[in-house]
Parts: sequence; structure tokens; C-alpha cells
Amino acid sequence: METVYIKTPLGIATIMGDENGISVISVSDEGILSADIPTVLQEAVTQLNDYFEGKRTDFDFKLNPKGTEFQQKVWNALLEIPFGKTRTYLEQSKILGDVKAIRAVASANGKNPLWIVVPCHRVIGTDGSLTGYAGGLWRKKWLLEHENPTTQQSLF
Repeated sequence: METVYIKTPLGIATIMGDENGISVISVSDEGILSADIPTVLQEAVTQLNDYFEGKRTDFDFKLNPKGTEFQQKVWNALLEIPFGKTRTYLEQSKILGDVKAIRAVASANGKNPLWIVVPCHRVIGTDGSLTGYAGGLWRKKWLLEHENPTTQQSLF
């Protein structure tokens, strides 16, 4: 497993992966930037940088997140949320076929190992509130405003 640390507007992003795909993308306040980018991670780094520069709205590098079958199902559903749009946890539960699974869906969202790329930040509370983002609500707000500056500004 290769690892790289890059600077983003949200902090230091950790990207981990191998020839099977990228398995982790997370962001923290601290970290030591990598001097070199492993070949297997170069495309992910390029695409994330393009996203932050406003040049990219989707990602097409290979993903390889580790999780349960249910978590994988939830994360795949997140990939269907269009750039610049949001869904509620209730809507996600309905899409997954069980409105009563709302807490389980929220829990799986919280365990998403591929921040930004698997867009759990696009899931909001039924009342439109920003809830439940492992990276902190300020990062969720930033991402939503980055993806849709006109609509999101008025919501939050």
C-alpha cells in the first residue's frame, strides 16, 4: 500500500492505494507533505487537484474501499449523487430500498473511507441541515459551496 500527503484547501489529504485502486482519501489539519508521489497514486492526486481548482466534477480513477457488503452498497449509492446536488439521509435510505435503514445508512456514510470522491458530503439532514461529516461540518459546507456556489450559499 502506497501513501501520499498533499495540500488541499481543506487541509492535508492522505491518499492510500495500490494497483487495485485507491482505498483511502481523508483530510486532516496536520501532516507532512510528500516530496514524491508514487506512480500508482499520481492519477488520484491529479484528479483531486483538478477538483479543487474547479476543473473537474467527477473522478474516474479506480476505487478499492474496504468495508462490509452493506457499506459498499451505501457508498455505491453515494456515487450516484450528481455534482452540485444533495440528497437527504431519508432519500438515500429510500434509494437503497429500506426507509427504516436511515441510521444504518448514516453510519455507513460516516465510515466512508474515500472522502470527496465518494461524495458523502452531499448527504444532508431532512430539514436541510448539515449533519454528520467525519471531516467536520466546516469541510462539508466548503465542499457543498465549492460544488454549487449559488445554491448552497443561500441554504447555509
